[in-house]
Amino acid sequence: MTRTGDHDYWNHNTHYHRLVLDAMPDPCEAALDVGCGEGLLARRLATRARRVTGVDRSAEMIRQARGRAGGSGGLEFLAADFLRHPFPEGAYDLVCSVAVIHHMDFTAALTRMADLLRPGGTLVVVGLARDRTPLDRAFSGAVLPAIMIADRVRGKADPAGMPMTEPEMSWGRVRREALRLLPGARFRRHLYWRYSVRWRKP
Repeated sequence: MTRTGDHDYWNHNTHYHRLVLDAMPDPCEAALDVGCGEGLLARRLATRARRVTGVDRSAEMIRQARGRAGGSGGLEFLAADFLRHPFPEGAYDLVCSVAVIHHMDFTAALTRMADLLRPGGTLVVVGLARDRTPLDRAFSGAVLPAIMIADRVRGKADPAGMPMTEPEMSWGRVRREALRLLPGARFRRHLYWRYSVRWRKP
């Protein structure tokens, strides 16, 4: 992975950038990063894809992303509502989203992401869910000490101005809805209170 100098950092979201990068089709002509924030994942995608578009509804995040892109060719950032912007359907080899889909209507967002993929394209969503059951709470409590140690050792850092909100959907509901909308998708629960959904469009 190409380093990004002073703008390369680690937190619970960037930890899963590798998961997205490893899922990229090869070759990758066009990639879309939904909810790109200040653009770290998009910049990393641009080392492998010919064209990368990052979209975020926060104008401040897009301002930061453009400033940090440094004139990189094939990389653009849009301040727009992903669900309303007229992206061309079937135009992307990769559509990805990290820790953003809980800010949107889950069904509408996942459906739109799938529609934007070319046949054979890959969708990767990393998201957050809410603990609803005793088993969920037990799992979260069990991994907390390891997470606290990792945060200290790795130096957890979050970009200034990043919008935050708590997820509403439970782990089980996310899994059921994802598999209903994307038959054949793979759902996995991960450390750092994250899950992933990976799907290849037929």
